[in-house]
Amino acid sequence: MLNRIKEQKVKVFVTVVVVICFGFIRAFEKQLFYDPFLDYFDSDFKGAPFPEVDAFKLFGGLLFRYLLNSILSIVLIYSLFRDIDMFKFSILLYFFFLVLLFGMFFLILEFYPEGNWLLFYVRRFIIQPIFVLLFIPAFYYQQENLKK
Repeated sequence: MLNRIKEQKVKVFVTVVVVICFGFIRAFEKQLFYDPFLDYFDSDFKGAPFPEVDAFKLFGGLLFRYLLNSILSIVLIYSLFRDIDMFKFSILLYFFFLVLLFGMFFLILEFYPEGNWLLFYVRRFIIQPIFVLLFIPAFYYQQENLKK
């Protein structure tokens, strides 16, 4: 009984720390990352051309942010489930989506200048920890089905 209470406290503590870290990443995004699209998407961007970007700095900033969010998300998933197979699968999923989303982002940026909304949503998946909101319920459901 005491171990179960202690285990839950650790899960709650790690969850709170990870959520606070997500908040810090969001709060200090303009200072931490080069991203001219922050201001672009805050404005009326429907008919506006994409802003001029330094592709290397943009790629680096987006990659850094994606990696920070991914590491925090994987820590949260491992903390909640304590399953090494889910941990490995999470890493694989985050790597797959890294390749897919970054490929889409730069293809849209280079070859589809009218794709403002498409770029907006692809970028959203890169810079926000949306996948963890999808993976936790999915892994929980999977874990519960395996118990039956």
